[in-house]
Amino acid sequence: MKTLLTFLLLFACSISFGQTADSRYFEMRIYYCYPGRLDALVERFQNHTTRIFEKHGMENIGYWLPITNDKNALYYILAFPNKEAHDKSWKDFINDPEWKDVSAKSEVSGKIIESITSVFMTAADVIPKINAANASGKDRLFELRTYTCLPGRFPNIVSRFQDHTFKLFEQHQMENIAYFKSEEVDSAQPKLVYIVAHQSQQAATKSWAEFRVDPTWIAARDASEKDGKIIEKVESIFLKPLSFSKIK
Repeated sequence: MKTLLTFLLLFACSISFGQTADSRYFEMRIYYCYPGRLDALVERFQNHTTRIFEKHGMENIGYWLPITNDKNALYYILAFPNKEAHDKSWKDFINDPEWKDVSAKSEVSGKIIESITSVFMTAADVIPKINAANASGKDRLFELRTYTCLPGRFPNIVSRFQDHTFKLFEQHQMENIAYFKSEEVDSAQPKLVYIVAHQSQQAATKSWAEFRVDPTWIAARDASEKDGKIIEKVESIFLKPLSFSKIK
């Protein structure tokens, strides 16, 4: 019995030590394409860009298209060891002769990208690391959610997710994929940016409906807001993964 207890303690410790905080620096980029040019962008990423990214130390995390894509958008996330590595990798990538050649050839029929939005992020302390696994092996629907908090309330939303929300999501068949805190201009309060996965749009609707009336959630929400509301605004977009995305 003593030997068994020792083994269990050691095993528990190994799990604990294995769940160190993710220290990487992340960038989410949203590309808005000119009309009719989204397919050319996807092809360029699939055949060239992702590989050239990796050559320059840029880790491909995930690539998605909105299910309602009237803005011809492509979303993707890259990871870097730190901000300095991010800056160097992008500089090296932009100056890479192979990339310049690929870019020029892909735009023979016209420019592809009309505008770019970047969101710089670090890991939020909600789950130990990005969950890229897909145990079912089936296609999933991803939901990207961004929470803008009321002044000074960002720590409260993180605590609520740590203590309650992410566990309740799993109980309602929503898979926790990734949690980030944004890096805002002039050191303004970060936003919580996270991704959950659903089996389908219908499943997402059902999960959210059941979550919102769950008595455990209602009690946790009310307790966390005893000193005032936390969230000012919620933005949500549903995404489908591209075939070359590591998260799909």
